[in-house]
Amino acid sequence: MPVNVSRKNVLFQPDSSRVIARLLYTNKERSLDLVNRVMALPPKKQQEALTEVLRDYSKRHRSISKVFEKHFNKMATLLGPDNLDQALFTTNQKVLIGAYCTMEYSIEAAAFFNPSMVEDPDQSGLSENQKRVIISFRATGEGHVSSIVFRSGIIDTDHNIIIEQPGKMLESPEHVKSHNYDKDPFRDKLEEMQDCSSKAFSIMMGKLGDSFTYEELK
Repeated sequence: MPVNVSRKNVLFQPDSSRVIARLLYTNKERSLDLVNRVMALPPKKQQEALTEVLRDYSKRHRSISKVFEKHFNKMATLLGPDNLDQALFTTNQKVLIGAYCTMEYSIEAAAFFNPSMVEDPDQSGLSENQKRVIISFRATGEGHVSSIVFRSGIIDTDHNIIIEQPGKMLESPEHVKSHNYDKDPFRDKLEEMQDCSSKAFSIMMGKLGDSFTYEELK
């Protein structure tokens, strides 16, 4: 059955200004040098630098001070307690050092493609001839790392579409690891996803109990 296509004068454009805050860690030597340089600043200079960076980043990120402190903690874990004792730093110093260990990553900088559309469960506040939709895209950022991004829009009976302006403040998803797994459904799902006929798979499953934790699986 032929399908009639009517092309609309609507363009889906990427927005390179939409960024997430990511950890910036190069190596141990440079990271320790960075910490020493920050700590060598007089307290007044530390506070001035912290105020300036919070004022700048808070325009693009929610709870940015928590993000900076999280990045400091990650770097401290990578360096180890022998190189970086977290107890020796104030909260403000942790946040400032974490800011220097943060990079902004534009998730839509390289490409924006593969649209898909579904009906929005929330159809409130619309007229009878309108329907709200959710559109997903594959976005490719710097370094060609792919993300799934979303836009919201409204379609009317004449097939006109209005795309709502996306928000500017993005956050990386938090990785939540299930603490317990049941062996049978876990094995069934693996067998759906890939060929599990290798000897390594049999050995792994043989070592796991009927239920197991994420750490046991690692």
